[in-house]
Amino acid sequence: MSSRFAVLLSFTLALAGAFVFAVEPPPATPDAAPKAAGTPGADNVDLADLRAFTAVYSLVKQAYVDDIDDHRLMQAAIRGLLAGLDPHSEYLGKEQLDDLTEDTTGSYAGLGIEVLQVEGSLRVIAPIDESPAERAGIKAGDTIVRIDGKAVQADDLEAAIASLRGKPGSPITLSVLHEKQTVPVDIPLKREVIRVASVRGRLLEPGYAYLRVSQFQAETGAQLRRRIERLVADNKAPLRGAVLDLRSNPGGLLTSAVEIGDQFLDSGVIVSTRGRMKESDLSFRATSGDLLDGAPMVVLVDNGTASAAEIVAGALKDNHRALLMGRRTFGKGSVQTVLPLDAEHAVKLTTARYFTPNGTSIQAAGIQPDIVLADLALSQRNSEPTPAFGERDLPNHLKGANEGDGGDASGASKRDLQQDYALNEALNALKALALRRPAPAELHKSG
Repeated sequence: MSSRFAVLLSFTLALAGAFVFAVEPPPATPDAAPKAAGTPGADNVDLADLRAFTAVYSLVKQAYVDDIDDHRLMQAAIRGLLAGLDPHSEYLGKEQLDDLTEDTTGSYAGLGIEVLQVEGSLRVIAPIDESPAERAGIKAGDTIVRIDGKAVQADDLEAAIASLRGKPGSPITLSVLHEKQTVPVDIPLKREVIRVASVRGRLLEPGYAYLRVSQFQAETGAQLRRRIERLVADNKAPLRGAVLDLRSNPGGLLTSAVEIGDQFLDSGVIVSTRGRMKESDLSFRATSGDLLDGAPMVVLVDNGTASAAEIVAGALKDNHRALLMGRRTFGKGSVQTVLPLDAEHAVKLTTARYFTPNGTSIQAAGIQPDIVLADLALSQRNSEPTPAFGERDLPNHLKGANEGDGGDASGASKRDLQQDYALNEALNALKALALRRPAPAELHKSG
């Protein structure tokens, strides 16, 4: 990779994005010579367009209801130029640049909510685990229509996004329109210091692990490695399989996504990017070594699985390393280059697309899971189930060799499996995959 570029994918609080940070704008290449005026892609601006711009500028200066200074008009023109390209290109001020840094460290003051500007509205991509937004019931796909009673304006979404952050403990009320609902609900929240724990994990049952990655931050790869090592120690034997939960994961650092993909792959491409600039053409390959020693994996995805999370899902799917279950992913497959203008301003410009190992662009299409799961929830039975009856229930039965051993899942894991339909189905599929593979002890003996 060029030393001038550090590649990362992330969803800022405002916009989803994959970023390439450049110390300076990329140099012109020999094939980037100016084209003749009037030809497609010509560098010369059409005079009619210049006249139209200056005419509109003059009309605003003369006739707009309030007096507008030139600086504000030019700033608005720059932002409008970039916003008209795609949802992810934008003009960044100091606060937005600071937000990018905060997102990679996983600590900031706010609600723990990832949002995107979609057709003049503020759409929720995903709430962060254990954040005020998640605890209040805000979900991926919701639309924020009012903030503290003030309607979210299509022409001032940046101010609306900025208002979501604030001092810890300060109150805020969001009017949220849930998916498939017609009437928004008011949700009072309090801002907190959001410290995103990007990796969690536990044993669902002896031998079967649950790994939750909520974001891809600088330390996520190391955290996941330590978590797996701890679960192996708790299991007192190699794991027989693992569920990797990437649901409502809005993305993060590309370097972390590549690292995590590499932790489960022995070889093959993890992801590649392609664009018009030579610096945009990159390919990342896996190195030898699998933290699970080839034990089967099931990856859970949904419509909140985006950007860097889609890279990991696509890499494991295309390399036939894991079974994907859930719903089609978000489809964020473009890369943005952040080009500094000065110490406090930059342009974030879409410069490339990223591709899964099979060469498939997921931009807008997302990744289709191998097994599609409906958006369902498990519910409690109205009546007690008929109790199971067997030999162990007969009086004076001969005690079995393993009778009384603690082979069931923990109470917390049982509750999760009872409430989480997708996780329950993933564990069932994982057990089926494990049946096709020798037990870990046999693998080590044969090796």
